[in-house]
Amino acid sequence: MKTTRRRHLAAATAVAAGIAFVATGAAAQTMTMAVGAPVTSLDPHYHQLSPNNAIADTIFDRLINEDHRSRNQPGLATEWRAVAPTVWEFRLRPNVRFHNGNAFTADDVAFTLQRLPNVPNSPSSFAVYFRPIARIEIVDPLTIRFHTHQPYPLLPLDMTNVRIVDKETVENATTADFNDVRAAQGTGPYRVVTHRNGDRIELERNDTYWGERPGFQRVSYRMITNDAARTAALLAGDVEFIDQVPTTDLAKLRADNRVRLSETLGLRLIFLGLDHQRAPGENSPFVTDNNGQPLGRNPLRDVRVRRALNMAIDRNAIVSRVMEGAAAPAGQFLPEGVFGHVPGLGAPAYDPDGARRLLAEAGYPQGFRIQLNSPNDRYINDSRISQAIGQMWTRIGVRTAVEAQPWATFIGRASRIEYSTFLIGWGSNPDGSHPLRNIIGTYSRERGWGASNRGRYSNPQVDALLEQSLTELDNEKRERLLIDAMRMAMEDVAVIPLHIQANIWAMRRNLEHTARNDELTRAQDVRPAAR
Repeated sequence: MKTTRRRHLAAATAVAAGIAFVATGAAAQTMTMAVGAPVTSLDPHYHQLSPNNAIADTIFDRLINEDHRSRNQPGLATEWRAVAPTVWEFRLRPNVRFHNGNAFTADDVAFTLQRLPNVPNSPSSFAVYFRPIARIEIVDPLTIRFHTHQPYPLLPLDMTNVRIVDKETVENATTADFNDVRAAQGTGPYRVVTHRNGDRIELERNDTYWGERPGFQRVSYRMITNDAARTAALLAGDVEFIDQVPTTDLAKLRADNRVRLSETLGLRLIFLGLDHQRAPGENSPFVTDNNGQPLGRNPLRDVRVRRALNMAIDRNAIVSRVMEGAAAPAGQFLPEGVFGHVPGLGAPAYDPDGARRLLAEAGYPQGFRIQLNSPNDRYINDSRISQAIGQMWTRIGVRTAVEAQPWATFIGRASRIEYSTFLIGWGSNPDGSHPLRNIIGTYSRERGWGASNRGRYSNPQVDALLEQSLTELDNEKRERLLIDAMRMAMEDVAVIPLHIQANIWAMRRNLEHTARNDELTRAQDVRPAAR
């Protein structure tokens, strides 16, 4: 322990002084990387959130991993198959150990799955990935079977969302014990040395890792949520790698021969959530008449109002002027080529005159007032996007005030269903069931649906199609059900899609990076550049 502390003290001192580490070999290298969104917990089952999932992938492993194009790859499971209509069998990787030296076995897998619905105060639960399982059968230490309530084709996909923990360490642990590092014992490529919440995580290579050897012995994983500060840190040499490259800096970075970029179109939709929870005759918390008085009704429950707000947004202008081309306008959750993408469902045309007509039909010829809530440090240009939408809505008579807050404050309030309209994002798995189950499906603790349905949208017809898809073993039929469900939800304006982000990272020239369409920023994807 004393040797480890001396090493990390030396590393921290060197980073603070802005000293570049020059390596003679991978074993001697330290990398400092900076991410734009804070990690809210080291508990891999606490919050379905991309920054948390990224660091969880660095510390823990999944039964089934995904490559940079979200294609399934063996992880802690070497193979899996349906041995009966309601039974999936997984063969586990032998000779794997957790960071504390404990052997990985089927007991750890069973414990992990059973833990998912029982994590207290989870803002976005992982329970949805456990609900289909009726019984877990441990055949032997390296073979496990999941017996599902009914035929369930998505179980392998679900396993790409679950990081495996050590039963012995976590059995009596809390989320706080993960954040204190004590319970953060995974089988992943890096182990946690120190964790300063919201500031940085110091990592050390797991030299007994079963997979590809990571490129660096030590990694300092810093959180710099200010865009300008993150770019400045890269150019000054204080950090060597950043994610969420500010679009305003793209031209400058492309022209800088000290820097290289890594980029790909992602799977993250930026969208607006709407208050579906308050009944038509109730007040929505941030909607008033033009004099600031309660309306006595919730206009967002009227599909004509939702369609008007949808049509009033000029997505092409947002993509070109705010996002500077680093996004694609969207009318649904998934890009073309992904399972469940709805053919022909493009971004709605910008039609402010049509929006005004719909508002008048709905009984609001003079519009009303609304507040659009947004994070200001989570997504690329999040508060600027919200300001642009506020101006567009105001032009059709919906006078919009924008309130942008730090993510930690924003997400807590959004999870308590406190907003009328809000900007948020969702990074999907490459399957149409993922956003339908988590964002669109009617909120249900029993089913595990709607864990991130923060507008409480509910449509029994959509739910019925989703439910059918979850037991359909024929992939063509299952995709048709998902397409029908998504089309119905988008026609009903369950949410307002805006655009799908491009994922862009920047780094010093001595590094290389594999760009991932799931946008996860992981230390193991960065390597010294080939000479």
